[in-house]
Amino acid sequence: MSSTDSDLSSAGADSTPSAGVAPIQGFEQAATDTEAARHWQPVSDRKIRVGIAGYGVCGFGAAFHFQDHPNVRIAAVADLDPAKGAELARLCRCATIYPTCEELIADDSVEAVFVATDAPSHARLAIAALQAGKHVASAVPAVFGSLEEADALFAAARSSDRHYMMFETSYFHHDLYCMREMYRQGDLGEVIYAEGEYWHYFGTPLAAHRGWRTGLPPQWYPTHSNAYYTGVTGGSFTEVSCMGMPSALEHLQPENNAYNNPFGTEIALFRTSEGGMARMAVSWDTPGEGGERGRIRTRQGTYYGEFQSGHEAGAVAELSRPPLPPGVDAGGHGGSHGYLMSEFVEAILMDRTPLIDVAQALNMTVGGIVAHESALKDGELLKIPQYAL
Repeated sequence: MSSTDSDLSSAGADSTPSAGVAPIQGFEQAATDTEAARHWQPVSDRKIRVGIAGYGVCGFGAAFHFQDHPNVRIAAVADLDPAKGAELARLCRCATIYPTCEELIADDSVEAVFVATDAPSHARLAIAALQAGKHVASAVPAVFGSLEEADALFAAARSSDRHYMMFETSYFHHDLYCMREMYRQGDLGEVIYAEGEYWHYFGTPLAAHRGWRTGLPPQWYPTHSNAYYTGVTGGSFTEVSCMGMPSALEHLQPENNAYNNPFGTEIALFRTSEGGMARMAVSWDTPGEGGERGRIRTRQGTYYGEFQSGHEAGAVAELSRPPLPPGVDAGGHGGSHGYLMSEFVEAILMDRTPLIDVAQALNMTVGGIVAHESALKDGELLKIPQYAL
C-alpha cells in the first residue's frame, strides 16, 4: 500500500455510486455557476492533505468534491468494503486506501478528515480525529441520539486547536443563504417564527451500514430542518414539545427496528434562544414531494422563497452564494456540497472558525434528540442543553 498520491486521471468522473440510475433523494445534481467561478480568488497556494473516511451507499465521500479543490490533495481514503474503498480512491485520484477509518486517522500525513460514514460513527470518529490533531468535517448529524456523545464531542473540539465543521446542506440552499445574509445585515430583525421540514419517504428500507437507517427516530436526524432557524440566526432551541405519529409501514414498526421507535413522523415545537417559536418536521413515511425546505417570519417581514415586507417583495435577487473554485461542482442537496467543502477548506487555510462550528452543529442536533424524548412522553415540554463557544 503506497502512501504517495497516484497519477490516476479520473478528473470529472461521475461521483455517484451508480451512473445512469435515479439518485437517492437529495443527490440530484444542481447547476454550477461556472461564470461566477471565473471571479474566484484563492486565499492561499497551500494544499491541505485530506483523508476521506467512508464512501457508502450514497457515494458521500466523493460527493462534496474535495478532490477537485485546487487547495486540496486527497492523501488517503478508507472504507470497510474493499470495493467501495477502491471506487472512492479512483474518484478521488488517490492511491492510498485504508481498510478502516481508524487507520486513516492514524496516518500522520493526513491533516484533515472528512467523516462520511454511517451516522452512528460520526461522533466517535470525529473525536478520534480531533484527538489525533486533525481538522474534522463531518456529515450530519454531529452525534447520533446521545447527549453524552454531544458533550464528549464538544469537549474534544474545545480542547483542540484544530477546526471542526458539520456539513449541514441546508446552510447553502439559496433561500437559507439569503436569509442568513439578510439577518446578518440587520434587514430582518428578530425572528418570531421559523419552520423547517425534512420529508424523505422510505417506502422500503434504504441500504445502510448495519441497517442504521431502518426505523431511525425522525428527530434524531433533525439538522436539515433545524437549520432553517439555527442556520439563519446562529441561535439555538431552549425547550421543546414534540408529537409523534406511528407509521403504517411494516419495516418502520417498533418491533422491526433496532431503536424500538414507534414513530414515522415527528413534529417538534421549539422555543428559540430569541424567545420566538419554531416548528420543525421530520418524516420517513409520507409519500409525495420530498426534500428540505423552510420559511421564517420576522419583525421586518417574511422570507418564503423570497423576502416580503408588507405586500411588496424585497429586492434580494442580487444575493448570490460566493463563487466556487473552477472545476468544483455545486453538487447535490440544493447545490450545497461544493460550498460546504470550500467553506471548510478556507477556514483551515485562513485559520478561522468555520461557518457551522461545533456549537452550532450540536445546537441543531441535540434539539432533535430531546424532541424524540418528548414525543415518547406524549409531548411533554423538555429543556434542551445549550452549547456556546
